[in-house]
Amino acid sequence: MAQFTDRHGAQHALPAPDAEAQVRADDRNHVFHSWSAQGLIDPLPVAAGEGATFWDYEGKDYLDFSSQLVNLNLGHQHPDLVAAIQHQAGRLATIQPAIANDVRGELARLIAEVAPDGLNKVFFTNGGADANEYAVRMARQVTGRRKVLSMYRSYHGSTATAISLTGDPRRWATEVSDAGAVRFFGPYLYRSAFHSETIEQESQRALEHLEQTILLEGPATIAAIIIETIVGTNGVLVPPPGYLQGVRDLCDKHGIVYIADEVMVGFGRLGEWFGIDAFDAKPDLITFAKGVNSGYVPLGGVVISDAIAERFDKVAFPGGLTYSGHPLACAAGVATFEVFRRDGILERVRDLSSRVVEPTLRAWTEKHPSVGEVRGQGLFWAVELVRDRETREPLVPFNASGADAAPMGAFTAAAKKGGVWPFTHFNRMHVAPPLIISEDDLVRGLTVLDEALTVADEYTTA
Repeated sequence: MAQFTDRHGAQHALPAPDAEAQVRADDRNHVFHSWSAQGLIDPLPVAAGEGATFWDYEGKDYLDFSSQLVNLNLGHQHPDLVAAIQHQAGRLATIQPAIANDVRGELARLIAEVAPDGLNKVFFTNGGADANEYAVRMARQVTGRRKVLSMYRSYHGSTATAISLTGDPRRWATEVSDAGAVRFFGPYLYRSAFHSETIEQESQRALEHLEQTILLEGPATIAAIIIETIVGTNGVLVPPPGYLQGVRDLCDKHGIVYIADEVMVGFGRLGEWFGIDAFDAKPDLITFAKGVNSGYVPLGGVVISDAIAERFDKVAFPGGLTYSGHPLACAAGVATFEVFRRDGILERVRDLSSRVVEPTLRAWTEKHPSVGEVRGQGLFWAVELVRDRETREPLVPFNASGADAAPMGAFTAAAKKGGVWPFTHFNRMHVAPPLIISEDDLVRGLTVLDEALTVADEYTTA
């Protein structure tokens, strides 16, 4: 029987091999997977997880360099989060949201205490997509306007309004045509839509483009602008200096609500409680999920400015969810705050980023001809892979599939063979391990990815 060793050196038995066959059979016969052609996938059965590592049924271990879906900030099976859920289940497993609950209120207070000044109320949801749905609903209610601006390179969720605002190709086949969705180009110097040559030009020109979009759409028709503080799946695009404050200024000028989508970057991913803390701007609404409790129980929410919250003091807010602020989820959230503060999570993220991750990735630009650019912050980085550094031709085409995606498939296979589960999207590899990863494991994982890049190098043409 296969075994695995946890981070404390203890041995644990994995399920017997015949259990894997049953998992595969049940999955293939009965589970309908998201974003997939059902007959073309073969999901890996996972038997156990601990810290930054998970194991298959044969005992092969993988360093989780994607934190699953960039949500597992405190890693697999964190004992404090597990204990908090167990304790809460033993005393009050669930209660409806119209009733005051201690852990729900405590988590809301903890979130408000670390949010920017003037954002003191929290509406809880079940995840990130519905957090964005409700933020947009709030903006539309308080402004009386309908349109919402979002970036082409973005992902905001798969529910009706959220997918309409999403900019990446996952929207194409699921258009639900929210007539108020309007898209614009955000800053992305490496592939500038504005022919910028410097980061300062990119910031200025992107803001000029956004204001032109506002003027042409009609400022009095626009309820909100929603922006991922750092664009996540679509490139880990870090906003240039001054850009987000420029967005804030445009929103103030035209009476538009600024929504910061922090579903992916909130709660430590950038070495800050909220990603917006790393930039000189303050939104009206912040949406969150994922890292608030590492997804141990589904939870998301909207942090609301006092000005917007006051609009609903005597007027009912038109929305709600049966499981809003579920006690099991909130208990894990409260435990998350305790772990962050006790273990100095924010500080270690900033340290590992500046001392280990950034210098390692920057060195790859000199070593690997397939590496066009690296960018990121905290434990959230992207390596953009190209066929030709001079032309910046992507290693695989935009939205590539089948044979066109083979080079990224080969890179991914090499990483997994080396024991690292990577996060890839189009021509990019993202580095987003759990925030509790040990320095040794972080270095080991980066070494595996370094070696896997030699496979990508084979596809370069220059």
